[in-house]
Amino acid sequence: MITTSQHPSAITAQVMENLEVAPGHYRMSLCLPDFFDLPHPGQFVMIREPGREEPLLSRPFSVYGFRKENDQGILDLLYRVVGRGTAFFSHLREKSSVSVLGPLGKGFTMPTSVRNAVLVAGGVGVAPLNFLLQQFHERASDFREVGITAYVGARTSALLVGMDRLEGFCDLRVSTDDGSLGYRGAVTDLLERDLGSYPQDTTWIYGCGPSGMILSLSRLVRPTSLRCQVSLEERMACGFGACLGCAVKTTDSQGVTNYRRVCSEGPVFDIRELSQI
Repeated sequence: MITTSQHPSAITAQVMENLEVAPGHYRMSLCLPDFFDLPHPGQFVMIREPGREEPLLSRPFSVYGFRKENDQGILDLLYRVVGRGTAFFSHLREKSSVSVLGPLGKGFTMPTSVRNAVLVAGGVGVAPLNFLLQQFHERASDFREVGITAYVGARTSALLVGMDRLEGFCDLRVSTDDGSLGYRGAVTDLLERDLGSYPQDTTWIYGCGPSGMILSLSRLVRPTSLRCQVSLEERMACGFGACLGCAVKTTDSQGVTNYRRVCSEGPVFDIRELSQI
């Protein structure tokens, strides 16, 4: 099964819209040439403004959505302002140009044997899982009997993003740290209440979020036989493995420890391989 696009492109794209959808959170839509390769859920792109010296490095963005429209590709990105680079992108306006490199990395696996897909998202970690949900629905003929449940968490209800693309398309379960919407507490605590109801042989869990959430998810899943893949949120400088700046420690099924590059050998990993979370 192919889980990674084979033909990344370096192109110039045009901003269609760049909207603040929650405090400090933005959704950017880019218009791409038709030849831009179809991304797979879990992959990402590297973005920068053409010819600009600051910020020096491109920034990685998970694919939030992708569609073909009028012989063009429309790429949706969801991001949170966390520093100078993302702050710069938040000020881009319609018809601004950006350089796009991608699609990059290894995406999620979508086996046709799955019967329950459980999505677990924290904050903007909802972005790649939204795209995964989109692909499950677009490939409905392969996944007719799949039940999809999404667990989405944020600090407060005002910071819950991506909900419009989840509601009505899956069984949506929400948590907030302050209890302003849904379950009061961590999203993994909400999942823990239901975990025993999912058949272990036909359920796949897909997660993306901050390192604390991934650690909690690992503690829940490891005692079970549930399959679980997670997309790591990691700083990346180049996007294709040359700089080695995003390496994480992993341990394979034989107990052999190694370091793997999140940008090229991830960002999606089997959660049981991760020994540095």
